Amino acid sequence: MPTLPLTLVVITRNESQKIARCLDSVPFAAEKLVVDSGSTDDTVAIARAHGARVVHQDWLGFGPQRNFAATQCSHPWILALDADEYLTPELADELQRQLPALLESNTAAAILRRHLIYMGRPMRWYRPAVGEKMARFYHRDRARWSDVRVHESLQFQGASVTFHAPFLHDNNPSLVEKQLKVLLYSELKCRDWLDKNKSTRMWQTPFVFALAFLKDYVLRLGFLDGWRGYAIAQTAASYAAYKRMRYYEMCLNPASRDTAAAALARSGLDH
Repeated sequence: MPTLPLTLVVITRNESQKIARCLDSVPFAAEKLVVDSGSTDDTVAIARAHGARVVHQDWLGFGPQRNFAATQCSHPWILALDADEYLTPELADELQRQLPALLESNTAAAILRRHLIYMGRPMRWYRPAVGEKMARFYHRDRARWSDVRVHESLQFQGASVTFHAPFLHDNNPSLVEKQLKVLLYSELKCRDWLDKNKSTRMWQTPFVFALAFLKDYVLRLGFLDGWRGYAIAQTAASYAAYKRMRYYEMCLNPASRDTAAAALARSGLDH
């Protein structure tokens, strides 16, 4: 298959079950780059077997890690995917047809639509899971990832285009993996809040939980996806409340920052 002068970038750590599918879904990329932060499984070997160049970089946080990856690419145009994401054949075909013109333009970025697979099945109605718009294709001289530890976003000014066919996000094989990710993401978000000296405002927590649940379950139509919609709304609300409780604890008992970091590291959840 003819390739296009772009780099597929995937940041990884212990993604041996997913990385091959991700890499193979972009057969037209002239370069595939995996930036690994210390996998102890077969991620690196599998990535190389599926055509990727692997670079090691100790974990910097999601935004800084992605920005480091951009500096390692052989091409200025970058497609950023997570290991648990992959292109559908329809999107791969759309990109192959439209990217040649885009690569010659002054466009800063392209918006892709992400569909969520949750509990092993596609979500049908929950709005963030059906066609969520995400900037994932960009020119590294015209866009940059926000320098935050978690929930990074691509920052750019200038023109963008939107592709219509979706890519898929096979989100967390089980609720166990989801809850572990909640622990990690909460810790990272709280560290960002500490850097900004954010006030605790614990009194908001009950209201944040209720509003977050209602937003996802009702306004974002989670209820139409049945009990899976309830589960995703409850998990999102719990995350919104827990990270505020954890931040309150960090401020009230600073020693908990180090003990929690050590506990996450022992469990392999430090990044």
